[in-house]
Amino acid sequence: MTIGSGDIDPSQPQGSAVPARTSPAPLNQVTFSRRELNRILDLYGRKVAAGEWRDYAVDFLKDRAVFSVFRRTSEVPIYRIEKNPKLERRQGVYSVISASGLVVRRGHELDRVLRSIDRSLALVAN
Repeated sequence: MTIGSGDIDPSQPQGSAVPARTSPAPLNQVTFSRRELNRILDLYGRKVAAGEWRDYAVDFLKDRAVFSVFRRTSEVPIYRIEKNPKLERRQGVYSVISASGLVVRRGHELDRVLRSIDRSLALVAN
């Protein structure tokens, strides 16, 4: 697990891990709320238990917050769950982006966006 901040794009491979932040995020950074993080970590925990995911990183940037999911620590993220408040009135605040940069799903509600990568919920919805 890596928690970082700054202006570095989380989709780019990095040589060293960024140390964890101990102070609260400055006002000019976008963050996930406790409810949002609980929902994302619930999905992450189920995927780890299923053996699909192994590691994650959280980045708080000036314009967005990013939760990156890895199959292996040394790889690029297989998914990035992003919160971008600037898109609130357009496509929606939340998006899931694949490793290739393709936007899998965008929307205004986190639960609906996460369903695109949560196959266990999608199968039950028949």
